[in-house]
Amino acid sequence: MANKVKWVTDIEKSVLINNFEKRGWTQVTENEDWNFYWMSVQTIRNVFSVDTGYRLSDEQMVNHFPNHYELTRKDLMIKNIKRYRKDMEKEGSPLAEKDENGKYLYLDFVPVTFMLPADYNLFVEEFRKSPSSTWIMKPCGKAQGKGIFLINKLSQIKKWSRDSRTSTFVAASSGKEAYVISLYIDNPLLIGGKKFDLRLYVLVTTYRPLKCYMYKLGFCRFCTVKYTPSTSELDNMFVHLTNVAIQRHGDDYNHVHGGKWTVSNLRLYLESTRGKEVTSRLFDQIHWIMVQSLKAVAPVMNNDKHCFECYGYDIIIDDKLKPWLIEVNASPSLTSSTANDRILKYNLINDTLNIVTPNGDIPDCRWNRSPPREALGNYQVLPFLHTDSTAGWWHYNWGERALRNGWSRMSEMVSNPSNTWFLFILFQVLL
Repeated sequence: MANKVKWVTDIEKSVLINNFEKRGWTQVTENEDWNFYWMSVQTIRNVFSVDTGYRLSDEQMVNHFPNHYELTRKDLMIKNIKRYRKDMEKEGSPLAEKDENGKYLYLDFVPVTFMLPADYNLFVEEFRKSPSSTWIMKPCGKAQGKGIFLINKLSQIKKWSRDSRTSTFVAASSGKEAYVISLYIDNPLLIGGKKFDLRLYVLVTTYRPLKCYMYKLGFCRFCTVKYTPSTSELDNMFVHLTNVAIQRHGDDYNHVHGGKWTVSNLRLYLESTRGKEVTSRLFDQIHWIMVQSLKAVAPVMNNDKHCFECYGYDIIIDDKLKPWLIEVNASPSLTSSTANDRILKYNLINDTLNIVTPNGDIPDCRWNRSPPREALGNYQVLPFLHTDSTAGWWHYNWGERALRNGWSRMSEMVSNPSNTWFLFILFQVLL
């Protein structure tokens, strides 16, 4: 290599720096000439700020799109998905088909959500349709479970708003922190009696045309306390929130495995208990969600040629094996809570760099963003990317058929000693 890549980062994580050093790249400061800048979301605002007047050269690359928040900010993600649905309806797309109750058949992948305070009256109207339902309230611009709480009474929001003049409605209406309130998935799929979610990674190299890749080596994050929908436990975040930043403070947190399963272990578990066909369709549906969410934001995304982005998708599966998109993270954690975590995240960065900097050479923002298959590593091209068809596999009774197959497969599993032993080993992780 004639010239070494000059890199800079404001994220001091070993899985990142070790990958740069492995390639023989040269570290410089942000005030020097650099080729590759792995930066925080705060820094990207400054780089593309009108005030700075900074222009990137063809040999410079950064790890965020300028307005990534169209996907990664909770309220804007919902806004863009709702707009996408309406656009599909206007175009007469079969994707916008609804059932007799007015629910989308193919685009119903986010829980019912409202922005506060703007949608407060709409929320109240929806709440009163099912007054026994539970809702989850989240600040739009925070991560790691900060500021999240559950409610099941309108008075809980009113009281909370009165208690803090700088929060919720007052704050949001004054241009400060805003909140989203979503229907809580109170029937999550449980393993070992515990709630979990999936953290999956998606790399986008360009939005127009959309080119995106899913990382095969995601993981599940488990709560440390067994799940109960009881109203007496609504305030117990060790029951409801899977974020490691919260669970690690619990008395039952396991520092060896960090309360995590690999996605491959989850897949094996589901194949053993629900069957291979149902499991394959579940993951097809997850891939569908990823592609549709990216298509929803593509028209509004600033598709700067110097940018790529690795997103962290958070998915929850309910007990009918329907996956729900909860949120998308612009800066998924690179902190390693376990040895396996460190290996996964090191390989994630390694495979990402192999795609966006082919052969480890100095970046060229004019490349076609389509790496050869052998360069993908543990990434795979997301299926359903180039079709707006509803696809035959989508016509599937997720409720009855999934549960029916689940019970029949469960009886087969119990009668098979090898399967029983496999499940016994997996359950030890959660005990």
